[in-house]
Amino acid sequence: MKGEETEERIITLSEASKILHVCPNTLRNWDKRGVLKPVYFGIKKIRRYRKSDIDSLLNR
Repeated sequence: MKGEETEERIITLSEASKILHVCPNTLRNWDKRGVLKPVYFGIKKIRRYRKSDIDSLLNR
């Protein structure tokens, strides 16, 4: 509908690693190489991932 924003599902590093069947360190390396970019939250720069980004990576 017009004017409505779709709510984006944000998942943690460990959830993303389980979905993709990779080690969390692999996801950190992918961030450095630009394969899968996370969303950073807060002062500590906590990594979170968009579910849609992970789905698009799986469908490639």
